Amino acid sequence: MGKFTNTGNKDTRSGFGAGLYELGNQNENVVALCADLTGSLKMDAFAKEHPDRFFQAGIAEANMIGVGAGLALNGKIPFVGSFAAFVTGRVYDQIRQSVAYSETNVKIAASHAGITLGEDGATHQILEDLGLMKMLPNMVVINPCDYNQTKAATIAAGNYQGPVYLRFGRPGVPNFTPEDQEFIIGKAVNLIEGKDVTIFATGHLVWEAVQAAEALEQEGISAEVINIHTIKPLDVEAVLNSVAKTKAVVCAEEHFIAGGMGESIASVLAANAPAPVEFVAINDKFGQSGTPAQLMKAYGLDAEHIVEAAKKAISRK
Repeated sequence: MGKFTNTGNKDTRSGFGAGLYELGNQNENVVALCADLTGSLKMDAFAKEHPDRFFQAGIAEANMIGVGAGLALNGKIPFVGSFAAFVTGRVYDQIRQSVAYSETNVKIAASHAGITLGEDGATHQILEDLGLMKMLPNMVVINPCDYNQTKAATIAAGNYQGPVYLRFGRPGVPNFTPEDQEFIIGKAVNLIEGKDVTIFATGHLVWEAVQAAEALEQEGISAEVINIHTIKPLDVEAVLNSVAKTKAVVCAEEHFIAGGMGESIASVLAANAPAPVEFVAINDKFGQSGTPAQLMKAYGLDAEHIVEAAKKAISRK
């Protein structure tokens, strides 16, 4: 098994900020809109460098989506940013009608997603956003795992023609993917080869999956780890090729089971190659206040729980 080096904890929202800044320097059509959270979304470097292309929408997310759609219809490439809870649930109608249905080239930048938002509590810890977005026709849904991958994903989203939902978070997490990586939308990344069980992971749970695979290796269990950074379109070929070999599955994500990555993978397997699936995700419960580490443990989203799920999936073969 290849070992992965954590080059230091960095927040994925900063990866978005770096990617947006680079995109802004590359393409004058890239514009950014924010709902009064410029610093929180790390959009300040772009705003300072390109003040004529940055628009402060204020706490008016629905209007921001509409303005973004209008800019897209006039040839701009708008990134509209806010907390994931506000830029999905609060404005779902505007996204559905003005972005997805209309196929406008809007990039929805969603920060502070999941329970790792931490102390802000349940009202801000959206856990259904991936499901809300993946159900919309024409919407690409991306959930990168670390700073480097978020930066690469942001640049890829800017170069893609069509609606994109890009999810990232607040806490510092291990930064372990290559700085010079090629990010291909819809193409999963096989991080670790294995033969006994496949661990599909997305977002902050990818590093936990890597740690789980290393722990399983110590017990003689060979786990394959696949980074599903794009929830939609899902890399069906990668899913089926891996499960044909391992015949047991764990799906790990910082999201509800309902509507999440695991649900999409289970659907593919049910239609093509049924296999036992265990979910490391949140089952129909709201979040609560606590540190990110406390909440990850309390909700069973850490490497230890992935190890348990892997053993259970193998036992069900």
